[in-house]
Formats: sequence, C-alpha cells, structure tokens
Amino acid sequence: MSKDKNFEYLGTTFQLQLLNQIVLDRNFGNSILEVLEPTYFENKYFKIIVQMVKEHYKKYEHTPSYDTLEQIAKSEFTQETTCKIILDTIKNIQEAPTDGYSFVQEKALKFCKQQELQKVMKKAQKIIDSGEFENYDTLEEMVKTALQVGEVERGLMDVFSGLDEVLNDDYRHPIPMGIPGIDKLLKGGLAKGEIGVILAPTGVGKSTVLTKMANNAFNLGYNVLQIFFEDNPKIIQRKHFTLWTEIAPDRLSENKEKVIQTVQEIREKMPNQLILEKLPSDTLTIGHIKNKIRKMIADGKKIDMIVLDYIDCVLPEKQMEDEWKSEGSVMRQFEAMCHEMELVGWTATQGNRSSISSEVVTTDQMGGSIKKAQVGHVIISIAKTLQQKEMKLATIAITKSRIGSDGVIFENCKFDNEMIVIDTESSVTFLGFEENKEEKNRQRLKDLMDKRQQKQNNLQ
Repeated sequence: MSKDKNFEYLGTTFQLQLLNQIVLDRNFGNSILEVLEPTYFENKYFKIIVQMVKEHYKKYEHTPSYDTLEQIAKSEFTQETTCKIILDTIKNIQEAPTDGYSFVQEKALKFCKQQELQKVMKKAQKIIDSGEFENYDTLEEMVKTALQVGEVERGLMDVFSGLDEVLNDDYRHPIPMGIPGIDKLLKGGLAKGEIGVILAPTGVGKSTVLTKMANNAFNLGYNVLQIFFEDNPKIIQRKHFTLWTEIAPDRLSENKEKVIQTVQEIREKMPNQLILEKLPSDTLTIGHIKNKIRKMIADGKKIDMIVLDYIDCVLPEKQMEDEWKSEGSVMRQFEAMCHEMELVGWTATQGNRSSISSEVVTTDQMGGSIKKAQVGHVIISIAKTLQQKEMKLATIAITKSRIGSDGVIFENCKFDNEMIVIDTESSVTFLGFEENKEEKNRQRLKDLMDKRQQKQNNLQ
C-alpha cells in the first residue's frame, strides 16, 4: 500500500496519538471507527489493536477502556510473545503525548473522508462506464455519506424515549454547593453537564465560594479537580484545612498537630480525591484542560466536578478579531466539555467597574462579553459594600437559573472570607448593622482616650 493510503507518512507518534484519542475521547471514537480500517496503520500490532477496538465497538456500541483492551489481549492471544508485544503496544498508546490532539483528530478524519470519497469515485466510474443511469440517485447518497464522515448526531432523541428515567425524581443527580439556602433554590445544586458562574468584583471572595464548593463536593464522596491561576497552592490548601478544622488560616501553624491529625483522618476515610492544580494563565485553553482530564480518566481517576478559578484566565482555542466573541467561545467550550465528559462545572468571572460599588451585582455588570452569561446554567453574584466587608457580610443574588428560582437576593448574609463560612439562611438587618457600627465607633473612641491617658501618665 502506498504511503498516501495509510498513516505511515504522518509517523509512528501520530498513530500512537490517534489510537490514544480513540480510547480517551468516545465521541471522536464513535465518529471515526465506522470508517477507520486497520490497513490504514503501518505497524502489525497497531492493526491488531484497531481490529480489537472495532469489534468491541460493534458489540457494545462504545470504545473499550485500556483495562478492557488489556483483558481482551490476554484472553485472545495465548502465545506469550505475541501477547506481551500487544500489551506493550497498548502501554505505548496510553502514554502517547496528548498535546495537539485537535490536529490529530482533524487530520485523521480528513484522511478517512478522503479514503471514503475515493471508494465512492471508483464506484461512480463503474456506474458511468456501464451506463446504469438508474443508480445515479444511489451514487448521490453515497457521496453525501462519505462527506459526513466524522459528523456525530448529538442530542437527537424521540420525545417518548426513556419515560421511566425522565420521570425519575432524582434524574439530575445534583452535587450540592454546601450553601443550604442556595442549594434549595437550585433543587439540590448543579448536575453533571451543567455549569455555574460566580460573578463578583475583585477582592470580594470568588475563590472563597469556589473552594467551599470543591471542599463540600469532596466531603460528599465526589472526585473534584480544582484549577486556579492566581493563588499560591499552599493558600488553597490552607483554606481546605480551615474548612475541615474550623481553625483560622493564620492559626493553623500553631495548631499543627491537631491539623495534621484531622487532615490525615479525612484522607484515610475518603476513597475519592480532591486534586489541586495551579496552571499558567497566559497559554492555557479549554482543550488543554480537557486533555488533562482525559489523562486522569485513563489513569483511573474519574472526575465528577471541575472548579475553574477563573474562566477569564483561559484563552480561546482560536483568537478572534473581536475579543468579546473570544470570551464567549471559551465559556461555550467549557460548557461543551462539561456536557461531553459528564462533569459539574463551576467557574467565576470578574464584575466590571460599576459592580465594585453596587449593593447588588447584576448580570449586566459582568466584565467583558455578556455571552458568558448566556451560556451559564446558573449565575450567582456577590456584592460587598465597605460596611459589609467590615461586618463580614455580603449580598448574594441568583441572577440567572435554568434549574429553579432566580431573581432571589440574600441581603446581608454571613460571608466570612477567613473562615470560609457562607450562610444565606441568616442575615443582619441594616438597623442592627448601624447599631453595631455605632457601638464599634464608641469603643474606638474609648480606646483612643485610654491610650492618650496612658501616654500622659507615662509623661508624668
């Protein structure tokens, strides 16, 4: 077979990457396996593995995992040397680099489409040569089919399908935020495939909310990936330790033994994982994040929730002339990733200048593109006046919800950034706030007078 009829001209690494993508990305595997032939690969053992994957897909309608591939190899190849080579090849495929996966998928699909078109053209020539004019309609359909290689129908279903599942009370399987008043309005929290956005001006507490949600999901037994760009990893770790121990971050060190004991007990008790990762904000795309999650899945780590702190630090896959369109595309890619990989997705975005002094932050005060608001299933805003910051209070609003009630405002609810405590079920009235403020002012004046008297006494 000449090199333009297989992947040899693209190299061995490309073929390893392609096979890796077929296993890790089920949608891609579904789109290409029907037209991918073992003969497109140069290596004998690549061909064997492709055939194994195709047979499994035909029988079970999904691509096999690496563990399944290894089991198939061990059961079907009794000759020790052959089995070992196939297992080693599977290992090499699993360890193939994932960078540039978009290029690999696009190139492979284009190649397969070309092969299908060539097959159609040969049949077309036979029809033309034989003068079988009645087959022209069939030929047209064949060309359309060849051009649709790689197109996967998503979301199409009969309205009457799966009635029992649709009418099940817990069909969404939400993961709670850990903030009871809001969880109730969101019917238990966000479900897999849904994304939520925390909207707040700088310095208000976006990371506090996201860390609390990540911690709560982990405590409930879910696997959580918390990605951040600006904070020091040790600061995020200490926030989680504070949530578990109820010891303020600046007092963790002096209570080191108690903290270590508590954290170790949690680690031993919980079989799931809370993975923290600090990433650079100048080069990262949703595609890079998606690749990281695929690698985790391949390593046996199934992620249930991703917390992205925050979406404004992620670059679009392709730069557009309009910066706002780029921001909207990033949010759409985040939503598509969560839907495809069955993740609950939480992220945050900055409010614009006007949001800094607002008593209630609204969606139109979102910085950058309003398209970010259009994509999110839920948008929760946080506002803090200087008085509220002093009293460790905030005004939290559900400004958008496709799930439950929106337009709900929790005024002057408890919001303690230091202890990561957020309580929307109790609030302080403005009257109480003013009374507290008056008392604080009186105490400050008394302290000042005491210091002056002490100074005079020292002079005497």
